[in-house]
Amino acid sequence: MLFGLFRRKTRTAEHEVYCAIVAQARQPEFYTSFGVPDTLDGRFDMIVAHAVLLFSRLRGQDKETSEFSQYVFDLFFSDLDATLREQGVADQRVPKKIKTMGEAFYGRADVYVPALEQGDALALCEAISRNIFPDEDAPAGARGLADYMLAAHAALKDQDLKAILSAQIRFPDAADFAPGPGALSPKNTETN
Repeated sequence: MLFGLFRRKTRTAEHEVYCAIVAQARQPEFYTSFGVPDTLDGRFDMIVAHAVLLFSRLRGQDKETSEFSQYVFDLFFSDLDATLREQGVADQRVPKKIKTMGEAFYGRADVYVPALEQGDALALCEAISRNIFPDEDAPAGARGLADYMLAAHAALKDQDLKAILSAQIRFPDAADFAPGPGALSPKNTETN
């Protein structure tokens, strides 16, 4: 797994859901076919994308589901903290880095969620380009990721809440959305 999350005991259901998010975010297809950088930042962005999908699905449910969602979120940032420390980041710098990552999470969520809820592939594609591929002029993988996230958003909406909370989450196959030759990117398409 990405951040070595098997170090400590946590609440089982929430831990399993977090593991499911990380496992999906680490699918090789994202890093090979889509071109997501296989770096700490790239892995962070893919986990954020999947966490946003999950939290969007869990939003507006009962108090128990809200607490569940918060615990999964807390696991994510606890895992980030541990990973930064394992990477050799000085203890004094870890809180600042976690704060920056938290701001990045919320910034991405603020853009991804409305685009997902409106089914706006172009807005989502542009946001993905800025966040995941900031150094590329017209990343073809951004459109594939936008289409994947829209399909995952729809799939999660159709899944039973109890199944999701017990880590029986079904994400679409990323390979179905991998960009091919001549793939459209936000800078060379105007269609949704």
